[in-house]
Amino acid sequence: MNFGNFTSRTRQMVAGCLVCLSFAAPARADALLEEAVSFNGAILHLQTDVPGLILGAVRGGEVAVAGFGETERGNGIAPDGDTVLRLGSITKVFAGEMLAHAVARGEVGFTDPVAPLLPGRLGQVAGGHPAIRLIDLATHTGGLPREVPRKDSPPEDPFATITYDSFADWLENNPLQFAPGTSIAYSNFGFDLLSAALSNAAGASYADLLAERITGRVGMDDTGFDVTPAMQGRLMSGHAPTGDPLPDVPTGEVITGSGGLRSTANDLLKWMQWHLDSGPEGAEVRFLDHAVYVQRDGMETVLSMDESGRMDAMGLGWVAMNPTAERPFILQKAGALQGQMSYITFAPEHGTAVFVTINQFDFAAAYAMTDLANGLLADLSGY
Repeated sequence: MNFGNFTSRTRQMVAGCLVCLSFAAPARADALLEEAVSFNGAILHLQTDVPGLILGAVRGGEVAVAGFGETERGNGIAPDGDTVLRLGSITKVFAGEMLAHAVARGEVGFTDPVAPLLPGRLGQVAGGHPAIRLIDLATHTGGLPREVPRKDSPPEDPFATITYDSFADWLENNPLQFAPGTSIAYSNFGFDLLSAALSNAAGASYADLLAERITGRVGMDDTGFDVTPAMQGRLMSGHAPTGDPLPDVPTGEVITGSGGLRSTANDLLKWMQWHLDSGPEGAEVRFLDHAVYVQRDGMETVLSMDESGRMDAMGLGWVAMNPTAERPFILQKAGALQGQMSYITFAPEHGTAVFVTINQFDFAAAYAMTDLANGLLADLSGY
């Protein structure tokens, strides 16, 4: 994106902001990549006035990360590449990659029905519906609602009443919203069924499988569902729309497919480097994970899929956007949880990726964040 028309006063403000930014880029990152990240991050921070912001990018295997503002308003601590974040729905693309791993290993097939893979009563009541396939869950085409109605939870544990029993109750007492495979409607419920099914198919806990198949292999030491002792003191605090800090709360044992992960910018950009690698190690999983499986064209209805850019097709949790004169083909995903909003996007054919996060529920800022990230990705890809 072109900032050539900025006034000299704005340029001075940006320059002053850059003096205070926190870099977490390895020494080998090229100067142009560092400048692109620092300048765009400073602009976004000035534009949105959120308490804290982190922007990072990958190009040609090199990485740059910059932090702005504070991890909590007023605490004086600048965020950086090691600040621990809540990923919200970016968790879903990890679940999509976990499905790719399971398919590559022969544990499941994309078109396998989910009901036989779910435990106990949950599997029994799921079997009473038209067959929902694993690929339907991973592409939001399963006919399931966004959320399942549940009892109120205490403020200190707001996800406590999201349970497999509440999932089973809904499946037992409600029809699907549409025939699987005919429409696309965003569903957290569906991704939590997916993670439960993958865990059951492999005979291991989902958290252990994730560590074995993704985070451990890539060296993502700060990525997981729990706050470890090593993470204490590095947590990003989310903020309400009013600007008030929100407490750090647990996400429980159920929303492992839809939204429970924590990570850092440095970990996520390591993961992006893996996605952009062209070597033989992991090539089959990357091939499966970067493919698109459902085209928008031909769907009866498409709901809640365009907030970060118009969806042209669905991959395994990834929203696919076709190339235009102004950008390459990209895969992207946004997420929000407990006052934190994040976005990750990459261009597989160009070796480029961008991650950005803010620590306030501010939807105008979130739209600005995704627009800037998509523009920066296009710039880094030569568009």
